Amino acid sequence: MYAIVTAPAAERHYWIDNLSPWAIHITGDLGIRWYGLAYISGFLAAYLIFLRWAKQKRLPISFENVSGLISFAAIGVIVGGRLGYCILYELPEIVHNPAELIAVWHGGMASHGGILGLILAVWIFARRRGLAPWIFLDAVAATGPIGIFFGRIANFINGELWGRPATVPWAVIFPEAPLVNGVNLPRHPSQLYAACIEGLLVFVVAQVTFYRQKRAGMTTAAVCIAYGIGRFLDEFWREPDLGQPVFWGWMSKGQLYTIPMLLAGIALLLWRRRSVRTEEYQEAGR
Repeated sequence: MYAIVTAPAAERHYWIDNLSPWAIHITGDLGIRWYGLAYISGFLAAYLIFLRWAKQKRLPISFENVSGLISFAAIGVIVGGRLGYCILYELPEIVHNPAELIAVWHGGMASHGGILGLILAVWIFARRRGLAPWIFLDAVAATGPIGIFFGRIANFINGELWGRPATVPWAVIFPEAPLVNGVNLPRHPSQLYAACIEGLLVFVVAQVTFYRQKRAGMTTAAVCIAYGIGRFLDEFWREPDLGQPVFWGWMSKGQLYTIPMLLAGIALLLWRRRSVRTEEYQEAGR
């Protein structure tokens, strides 16, 4: 569906994002959502890659343990993402209504919390099996951006996390976006920008680093830095969440929360660069 919106230069036709959030809708809240499929697709892609790396001896893990690693990672992402969103963005509401903490069907997942939950889960998985945590953190970091890519595509399908008003030819009208002077203006499809920057671009950086670096932890550092920079930049096209503060008149909460990740990545990079080639990667055939 298209709509005509008066732009400063001329009247233009803009596409309206009326896509259904349901891949399969049975009734009410029963069905399969694209957002859920995005998570499944990300974990499935990581699972297949880990199996291949295990076969190639690039990852010191048995085929049987790959399923365990994916299970730990999934729990870390989902629990961390939900807790992160509730604490960072909806804390007052959660305090007044704690039941909303588990109401995942109402939406609300924070990538920052998901990443922290993922790191903790993978670290626990490795330690419980007497394995080297940094190797598995690097492997997860090298595949994680795939999940971010699928997740941002699902955000676009859901018509959420829309961008700022725009008049570029590829701008999109999101029905749920707030009106500006009574008009539903076309906006940047910032979800697609994020899919390319936070997902595909960071994935390329992660893969190149994972294949070339011999020091454990370097891929994790590279992903933290690349994601931090990418997320900070693409937030300039994204409309700040309604009701959330904007710091210094321009910085969104998403950008503010990305700074610690960027600094942690830089610190980890400097630390690991000083280390010698690790025995863990030598044992893994790297």
